[in-house]
Amino acid sequence: MVGCQWFSMMSSAATTSFFIVSLIITRSIAFEVNEFFPDERDALMQLRDVVNSTSNLHANWTGPPCNNKNQSRWAGIACSDWHVTHLVLEGINLTGSLPSMFLHNLTYLSKLSFSNNSLHGPLPNLTNLMHLEFVFLSRNQFTGSIPSGYIDLPKLAKLELQENDLSGTIPPFNQQSLTAFNVSNNKLEGPIPQTPVLQRFSKTSYANNSALCGEISGLNPCPVPGITPSGPPSREKDGGALELWSIALIAAAAALVPLSVVLIFLCYYRKVYRKRKKQEQQQQQQPEEVCIERRGRRNYWSDDPERVSAELEFMEKPFFELDDLLRAAAQVLGKGKLGTTYKAMLECGSVVAVKRLKEMNTSLSKKEFVQQMRLLGNVKHENLAEIISFYHSKDEKLIIYEYVPDASLFTLLHENRGSGRRALDWKTRVWIIKEIAKGVEFLHGRLGSQRVPHGNLKSSNVVIHFNQQVNNSIQVKLTDYGLLPLVRGPHKLAIGRTPEVREGKRVTSKADVYCFGILLLEIVTGKVPSSEGDDDDDDDNRRDLSGWVRKAVNSDWSTDILDVEILGEKEGYDEMLKLTEIALDCTDDLPERRPKMTEVLSRIDNTSCI
Repeated sequence: MVGCQWFSMMSSAATTSFFIVSLIITRSIAFEVNEFFPDERDALMQLRDVVNSTSNLHANWTGPPCNNKNQSRWAGIACSDWHVTHLVLEGINLTGSLPSMFLHNLTYLSKLSFSNNSLHGPLPNLTNLMHLEFVFLSRNQFTGSIPSGYIDLPKLAKLELQENDLSGTIPPFNQQSLTAFNVSNNKLEGPIPQTPVLQRFSKTSYANNSALCGEISGLNPCPVPGITPSGPPSREKDGGALELWSIALIAAAAALVPLSVVLIFLCYYRKVYRKRKKQEQQQQQQPEEVCIERRGRRNYWSDDPERVSAELEFMEKPFFELDDLLRAAAQVLGKGKLGTTYKAMLECGSVVAVKRLKEMNTSLSKKEFVQQMRLLGNVKHENLAEIISFYHSKDEKLIIYEYVPDASLFTLLHENRGSGRRALDWKTRVWIIKEIAKGVEFLHGRLGSQRVPHGNLKSSNVVIHFNQQVNNSIQVKLTDYGLLPLVRGPHKLAIGRTPEVREGKRVTSKADVYCFGILLLEIVTGKVPSSEGDDDDDDDNRRDLSGWVRKAVNSDWSTDILDVEILGEKEGYDEMLKLTEIALDCTDDLPERRPKMTEVLSRIDNTSCI
């Protein structure tokens, strides 16, 4: 009987425990499923219900916008801690007018982009969006004025409103965080405000607004108040004829005007002729100091009709010509297997990076080259160096990128090591790793039809800008992406180091994952991969960075792999080794065992505390 009572008590206790555990699990699941902010979802529902697009938002935007804290299944939405932080709907033929104040409750939004659509009506109201950094509303049909509330966004870093039908005046933007600003190709009018921030942008930010004026070089100056054109010659009080001396003066002036014009023309021609002769003499005496193929320029551009007629092709509105590029002062930024990259300083004050390509696929037609460049030029992301323009002729292929100041990751990691060097601390390295992963992951989503979306991922193709004007922020941008269809073979690119290329097998996007893994190991170890420098190390395993690190980890001397410049940051050891593990998974010999870039980015986010 006692045994039965004991069994009954135990059974009752087990039932109670099971009920409590079930209740906890149910509540936990319910919390996880329902943990979102209804006001944010309602705001997005307003947008979904009033605009049309080719992306079928009605079918895609269902359920909570944010799942698992930092992820979203909704197209164009990114999340952090259950809050919507990015709303990016670019080039999906959005039509309609945006709902009034629908963004008011998206208080954690940091990036807003509706670029390259067909939206009309007024610009969105951005009141209350104190975290907003990037606003891209270009190439739509927005009308009305620029809301004055935009000047109250404290973290605004980039504002692009070009190619709309905006009118009115420009508000007095003066946020020190503002590093990119473009209102060109609208119907704006009046003077450009005299704020230090707006005055530092060039005329390309304001071009093609016929009634806009200001002290920006290349724009129409604003009229000075109180000065009016002089009236007709005064007559005598009695209304009689003009004084004889006035008539003589007018006749003399009329005779002198044509003579003055001729003299001015002759002086101008003589000056231009002397300047041209001087340039030709300099070109003959100092051919190596000339930037982009100015040597023998006259012969170069007159031998072939195609070269004479060829022009730069721009992704957006052109702001310089091929002649400007040829006259630009320049310096070599780097030389690689694909060609030489120059920093070109145009006479108008703009600076661009120009890559002069070689090793191109000889069977590639001009049409195929242009199609690929236009495809790449329309791919825009904060971690990609933007392609501004390109040039194609029989013997010359150029890609013109935005210029990113400071240095490449390769330079920052490896050059001038020793005392007095500014080393990259671990926190900075983790930030750079994350930004690179974001850029590659974006390319894999946007260029999914390409065999290898980047193809040339290496530290010399990662450019870093330390922006002291914006809270010492670090901008990380990738270059040389998407060029595999243009070159003679994958061995000319960074993916040439992958096992599949070395073994002559088919390459896929997993080749990029391998290159990212090598890049990650390079950042952790501070060592130069074999394809980036001289193989002067006696240890063969050390030349194969992945093989050397794998051997070190298996031998339990993991900390020996770390760069000496970060060895002192012991609080980061665990994070360093976890990222090393991710890198080793990325560099697996078998492509099918490597993770996708979306998984890599997610693992990095979960590993890092930054």
